Amino acid sequence: MSATPDATGTEATASGWHPLCRSADLRAGAEAVPFEVRWRGHVCRAFAVRYRGGVYGYLNRCSHVGLELDWQPNRFFDLTGQWLVCAAHGALFDPASGRCVAGPGRGPLQAIEMREADGWVYWRSRYDLQPV
Repeated sequence: MSATPDATGTEATASGWHPLCRSADLRAGAEAVPFEVRWRGHVCRAFAVRYRGGVYGYLNRCSHVGLELDWQPNRFFDLTGQWLVCAAHGALFDPASGRCVAGPGRGPLQAIEMREADGWVYWRSRYDLQPV
C-alpha cells in the first residue's frame, strides 16, 4: 500500500484498501471498531476485532436471521473472549474465520478482508462491498 491516511483516515489506495482506525484502537477482548459499508446495495454496519494478534472484519449480520450480533454497542465477544456471539439467538462464531461453531447460525459470517500496515488498520472493498 502506498497511501497513508490523513488525520481523518479518509484516503483510500487505488487497490481498494480503506483506512479504518489506528492499530492501537483494536485491543484483544475489547470493543470492536464499527464502520458502515454498502453491501449488495444496502448500507450495513460492519465491525473489526482483534483476536490472537490478528485483525478480522465482518458484516454485523448473523447468518441465522440477519440480525445485528452485538449484545451491547460494539461488544461481540462472549464472556470468555473466545467466540463472537449473536445476542439474539446465542450462535457462536470463530473470530478468526467467521465459521459458526454452535447454535442456529446458517453458515459463516460475511468476512471483510482486513490488513495492518504502518500502525493503521485497513479494510478492502470489492464488487459487492463498497464504502458508504
